Amino acid sequence: MKITKAVIPAAGFGTRVLPATKNFPKEMFPIVDKPTIQYIVEEAVNAGITDILIITNRGKGLIEDHFDRSPELESILEKSGKTEFLELVKGISDLANIHFIRQKQMKGLGHAILKAKSFVGNEPFAVLFGDGVIISKEKPCIQQLIEHYGEFGKGVVGVKKVPESEIHKYGSLKVENLYDNVFKCTDMKEKPQTKEEILSLYSILDRCVLPPEIFEILENTKPGVGGEIQLTDAMREIARSEGMTAVEFEGKRYDMGNKFGILQAQIEVGLDHPETSEQLKAYIKDLACRI
Repeated sequence: MKITKAVIPAAGFGTRVLPATKNFPKEMFPIVDKPTIQYIVEEAVNAGITDILIITNRGKGLIEDHFDRSPELESILEKSGKTEFLELVKGISDLANIHFIRQKQMKGLGHAILKAKSFVGNEPFAVLFGDGVIISKEKPCIQQLIEHYGEFGKGVVGVKKVPESEIHKYGSLKVENLYDNVFKCTDMKEKPQTKEEILSLYSILDRCVLPPEIFEILENTKPGVGGEIQLTDAMREIARSEGMTAVEFEGKRYDMGNKFGILQAQIEVGLDHPETSEQLKAYIKDLACRI
């Protein structure tokens, strides 16, 4: 089934990287020369997504401005003959049909996704978390999930193993390997706090493809961990009743809501960037000799 719509929740406060996020959205943190949110939008577009809804909140107007046209800047670039930069800037606003809606009350990820109900309609849709950048060598991460939608039940989640010492920060999944990197998921636990609650070390990391039935479930989901409406709690109903597909995706994930994740992304993407690669390699070698 062709999936053309994506939802990007980007309404979090970014408390893990304060004070940088006091007045600046973490989704706009640059990785070399592009903001975090653009990497995520481009991943969706490269997977065939044509319509994207970005869920923001108060103070995140910079995200909307980034994907809008900038006549003044475009005029300056055109007059100065900087055609390469002009096309680069104009191309940002033409990536996809990008829409915005605000989550006026911070009631959790599940509540944010529920705001997308009228945008999605009665179609399956992709979800890409706004602070998770995933760089894949072959297929975009979300495309890897889309290709398995509906294969074993309804919905697909992108998963990776996380260290046992870190699993309490994520969700734990009950999975059964079917073939290669594909699993059947039949249960979930959001942020397990005891060993008994851990179903496995596989956790959902920033990407999923959901059926439209998720909205009715979310409307009846009570607040869970942290007093918030958790998307995991709603997905658990589908996993338990019909099963979901879990795909251990190919790609390197960078948590842009985490100080170390930001540094990793800057360095590793910078080492692959044609304009910074050689200079950065030389700098790191020199720095290593001085440490």
